[in-house]
Amino acid sequence: MTDLLNKHAPHAERIGFETGAMASWLWHELRRVELPVVCIDVRHAHAALSVRMNKSDQNDARGLAELVRLGWYREVKVKSEESQKIRAILVARSRLVSMHRDIENQVRSLIKECGLLFPRAIGQQFRNQVSELLGVDHLLLSVISPLLSIHENVCQQQGKFDHEVRRLAKLDDTTRRLMTVPGVGVVTALTFRHTIDDPSRFRSASTVGAYLGLTPRRSQSGETDTNG
Repeated sequence: MTDLLNKHAPHAERIGFETGAMASWLWHELRRVELPVVCIDVRHAHAALSVRMNKSDQNDARGLAELVRLGWYREVKVKSEESQKIRAILVARSRLVSMHRDIENQVRSLIKECGLLFPRAIGQQFRNQVSELLGVDHLLLSVISPLLSIHENVCQQQGKFDHEVRRLAKLDDTTRRLMTVPGVGVVTALTFRHTIDDPSRFRSASTVGAYLGLTPRRSQSGETDTNG
């Protein structure tokens, strides 16, 4: 990519591209070689490019170049590489949490059909209780055993992510400060911290809520206009 840009646009003052799956990686890599790159909001770009009669990759590229040249675009702030890595850890951990919960629910459903019930349990306690109920000769043993084996492995890997999340939270002053809020734990604080990443990109606290998809309650009557 760098060789291509140096060949066709060696004196480029600004290089623009739309947001997408690889936009973050592309932005960081081009910044690493000190190229003047900007990431454009894909919705804004689409609104401008949709007025063109002929849809083609070449015409879209020319249209994006015109947007960048005229300055008529909305730049997207790309998250730091650190925040991207930590968010990847949190997403992977969330997936493992869902997997072990789904396995527990599936096992409960299967053995319930055989009249076997036991109180709520998670992790190792869950596997122990299921093994005790099935014994060594239950007809579902060959079905449940593989699920319990997968459950054990998933819990072990989740434990590693849990340890890493706690370590990362301990090293970050902002995350520790967020955890002083009642009801805010390690995962919530770390997720919020690296979803926001750079607070300076928001003009006010209300724009943070909009960025997270939260709609404030509004009460308007006459001269009274309250946002809560």
